[in-house]
Amino acid sequence: MKKSIKLVSAVLVLIVMSAFTITSDGYKIGDIAEDFSLENVNGEMVSLSDYKDAKGFIVTFTCNTCPFAVAYEDRIIALDQKYASKGYPVIAIMPNNVKVKPGDNLDAMKERAESKGFTFPYLIDADQSVYPKYGATKTPHMFVLQKTKKGNVVKYIGAIDDNYKDASSVSTKYVEDAVDALLAGKEVPEKETKAIGCTIKV
Repeated sequence: MKKSIKLVSAVLVLIVMSAFTITSDGYKIGDIAEDFSLENVNGEMVSLSDYKDAKGFIVTFTCNTCPFAVAYEDRIIALDQKYASKGYPVIAIMPNNVKVKPGDNLDAMKERAESKGFTFPYLIDADQSVYPKYGATKTPHMFVLQKTKKGNVVKYIGAIDDNYKDASSVSTKYVEDAVDALLAGKEVPEKETKAIGCTIKV
């Protein structure tokens, strides 16, 4: 009986721990992110290596159809406008299966990018091969990379900030804090947070 109780307790602990896991399998802080070649809404193929003068990247997995992603669009645009000129451009990737979410197909992405005036590439992970490497699970899910001689090092994973509902009520801007720290040659203050958004559709 005691063994059964211990076993049940152990299983419950594992369930609780898994529920609060910040990231799934994929890149961890300090890992080198592989380059990719994905189609942009303008028909061109885009890779991180195309950005010769970049100091790093703000990679976001996002989409058209998730309310959380839509709520964060203006803030993602603002990140690019603030940091692209400082060497940290936004690279947006749409990871969803378009058969499950037709509202996220390439034509819809083109319309969204044009209507919102995206200043950054909006790429489609058509074969869904890139987002699992990152361990992205949500839209949006943010990854800040720092370009080094070894490659693009993962420095931050998680949410954009601490209030998806109201940009004016944000108290901690995780991505901005991470990029500001890297630009200043300092350690990222908070390296991982829990991404808030819709589950990526497979």
